[in-house]
Amino acid sequence: MAKIHAPREGEVPDSVWMDVLSAVDRTYADLVDYQERLEHQNAELEKLRSFHASVLASVSDILIVVSRSGLIEEVSASVPARARLPRAALCDRPAVELFAAANRPALAEAMRVAVERRAPVTIEAGLLTPEGPSAVELSLSPRFDERGRAAGLVLTGRSVAELRQAYAELAASHDELKAAQALLVRNEKLASLGRLLAGVAHELNNPISFVYANAHALERYAAKFEQYFQQVQAGATREALMRLREDLKLDREVRNLRDAVRGAREGAERVRDIVEDLRRLSSEGSGEMEVFDLVTVTRIAAAWVRRGSRRPVEVAVTGLASLAVRGRPGHIQQVVMNLVQNALDAVEEVADPKVVIDHATEGDLAVLSVRDNGPGVPEALHQAIFDPFFTTKAVGRGTGLGLPISHKIAEEHGGRLVLCENGPGACFRLELPLDREGR
Repeated sequence: MAKIHAPREGEVPDSVWMDVLSAVDRTYADLVDYQERLEHQNAELEKLRSFHASVLASVSDILIVVSRSGLIEEVSASVPARARLPRAALCDRPAVELFAAANRPALAEAMRVAVERRAPVTIEAGLLTPEGPSAVELSLSPRFDERGRAAGLVLTGRSVAELRQAYAELAASHDELKAAQALLVRNEKLASLGRLLAGVAHELNNPISFVYANAHALERYAAKFEQYFQQVQAGATREALMRLREDLKLDREVRNLRDAVRGAREGAERVRDIVEDLRRLSSEGSGEMEVFDLVTVTRIAAAWVRRGSRRPVEVAVTGLASLAVRGRPGHIQQVVMNLVQNALDAVEEVADPKVVIDHATEGDLAVLSVRDNGPGVPEALHQAIFDPFFTTKAVGRGTGLGLPISHKIAEEHGGRLVLCENGPGACFRLELPLDREGR
């Protein structure tokens, strides 16, 4: 049996050496682990620096990172490129020195306000370049540290010339869009007018024929009066003039003359009214918004559509006698014509066709509904009814633009055009804001 000797004086026990070796092993393992984590963090940091550098190099707008004291900490590659200065010459330099002297006080104040309010501030300033100050629109946004304290600012900006060019291009595109829409409205209006030509010709023919007949009557009356006055000038006796007056029936013709003049005037006024209605109907309607009576516009539009109808259809206008709305009467008239024309087309095969146009108010809205007793709109087509070029009519009977254009016009007037879900027949509902200012 082995004997355990007590350690001599000054001799280190084996257990102590074992503890030391174990501690060394743990320390070495910790160092290795720390080294691995450090290398991993260095790799992540290098990756982050590379990403940061690539972002700064690729940013075309001005980007300047400023400390709380107003010194430049970092800039995008676009800043030294525009200022024609090395990047090293920009760091730790007051940011305001990059801009025109006249803008520096306002820029410094804006930086102070942004930090104080903890909110972005926008200002225009001239960036110094060899060619002179270049106007840029700067957005000064405060940045914060992990404790939520303001650590500085980030200045981002773009050349005002570029912004103005972008705005100009946007405005030009908007104008082109409005012109295209106006052209579509005019084309659809011409298509509607084409369908009304027969009715217009008939409507004009009646008063013109009336004026023509009365003109012939006036010519005949004039000839009789000329014959009578010739005898007066020739010195005819009273008895001869009395006989001539009786033979020519001048007393009756005087009364007829007044009727002929009144009839000719009424016919001419009717032609004038028809022409005025046509002028309103064909007007572009792209002028300024104005207050008008929706009921009056509806009656005119419905009357013209009825004139071009292939068969007589009862069109009843019900509800309020007047509705003041603000908008472009020509455009709204086109919407009503489209709705009424669609209703008339829908009841072509109906034995007892009827269209009801109702006017009402709901809160601050004027509501115009056009309902027919036709077959209605199948539920499967409800979602596509306002799609451009979608139509259920036969070829040559429609462009498929009437409802989409009407829908767009309603939205531009602050209202909407919807398909009513409740049958029977089809029902379209036009909602427009009431004119409260005139009340």
